[in-house]
Amino acid sequence: MQAKHEPLGLHTVHKPGKNTSTMTMVNESLGALRNAAPMASLLKSLVDPVVVAVLLYLLAAYMDVSLHGMLLTWATIAFLLAALLMDGTFLLLPGAKGHWQGVGRMLATWLFICFVLYCYGALSGLLEYFPDELMISWALLSPLMLLGMHLIIRQVIVRPASEQSQVSRVVVVGANKSGCMLAERIKQNPQLRMEFMGYFDDRGLDRIESIAPDELKGTIAELYDYVRANGVHQIYISLPMTSQPRVMALVDGLMDCTASIYFVPDLFVFDLIQAQIDHVAGFPVMSICESPFIGLAGVVKRVSDIVLALAILALIWPFMLAVAIAVKVTSPGPVLFKQRRYGANGESILVYKFRSMKVMEDGDKVVQATRQDSRLTPIGGFIRRSSLDELPQFLNVLEGKMSIVGPRPHANAHNEMYRKLIKGYMLRHKVKPGITGWAQVNGYRGETDTIDKMERRIEYDLDYLRNWSLWFDLKIILMTVTTIFRDKNAY
Repeated sequence: MQAKHEPLGLHTVHKPGKNTSTMTMVNESLGALRNAAPMASLLKSLVDPVVVAVLLYLLAAYMDVSLHGMLLTWATIAFLLAALLMDGTFLLLPGAKGHWQGVGRMLATWLFICFVLYCYGALSGLLEYFPDELMISWALLSPLMLLGMHLIIRQVIVRPASEQSQVSRVVVVGANKSGCMLAERIKQNPQLRMEFMGYFDDRGLDRIESIAPDELKGTIAELYDYVRANGVHQIYISLPMTSQPRVMALVDGLMDCTASIYFVPDLFVFDLIQAQIDHVAGFPVMSICESPFIGLAGVVKRVSDIVLALAILALIWPFMLAVAIAVKVTSPGPVLFKQRRYGANGESILVYKFRSMKVMEDGDKVVQATRQDSRLTPIGGFIRRSSLDELPQFLNVLEGKMSIVGPRPHANAHNEMYRKLIKGYMLRHKVKPGITGWAQVNGYRGETDTIDKMERRIEYDLDYLRNWSLWFDLKIILMTVTTIFRDKNAY
């Protein structure tokens, strides 16, 4: 059984419209380390943050910097960031491909961690407690120490264990989507020390897609003789959930062989969001739909929101002051417009915006803004097109009601209407709403005058939930900056 809150598969970010959850029972890197050496699985998660924190303390001791108080705070933040963002991204596994890409990703991740720490330290005043030479030396030496430690782990632990371990012969029962994806992962990762022998399926090649003719070894009834004759070590059963009696009969028939038997649940029947295995009082459960911001990921998301919001507000406050004055002098009424929206878990929150209209709609019926809307104030169209009206939402971020990146909040009246028309609409509220989002940078910003447009926006929102990472957030922020002034859908 996998560890608590361990994702079932790796996710890739791409256009929605297909099931973007790549479900297998083998996590590439974790599975490789488990087969290479038991200790390596633990080292994968701890080596980077421990090296980062220990090096900081060693340098501080060498430079006679106090090892207590502020240094402990700095080291703790660095440890948490490295634990979440690096997570053994480059352990030089035997047989693994793309070592140079791994080095590049490790360096890019470390640069980002340094940037976040610098912003936090500058805004909080924490940097004033440390000499510049300590911070610079630590920032430059850390990636070298990380690379050196990874080389040691490869040579001392992973490679010897991998060379000594036996190659496991593997067959997959059921050439469905889950079974084929599992087989492909095995074939693409030689460090797993697993040899894929083939599929067993009662369907003929004319009914099975994407497998080579020689990979179909026979029907399920022929599995038993093949396992005994070829010394198969592991059998992965990937049959539909509706085939329980068939699976039970298959397992009973395999009881007289020594092969290990695994069941690969066909979860593609669900619209998976952050699928993972968990334990409740020691009882294994599998989540089908969960927020990506649980545990440490939630802490990192919140810290990144606070750091980025403070940094952005420090830069844009003159623009906010200018917009506030312009709103006040060009039309009667308050500077800020506050509207009730759904926040995380559907809780009601007040979202702030610079007022761009002559009306203050916040009831059971809210009419979306349209081109040449007569309700716009003299500068309303401009501040909406340029998104200047949304700048006060950085205050919502500091309050903890919103995030910088997330599904854009809709008026409550629209939520109640669309939840009845679009399947899965309310799942977007499993996270805090955002100032910008994956849907907005892909052209779904502004009026959604048809159900089709709203459905596409929701598809992108759910795609964000499935594939969230801090890198994904940064990508969306950069895309927002580059597209905001050329978005024809904004008005």
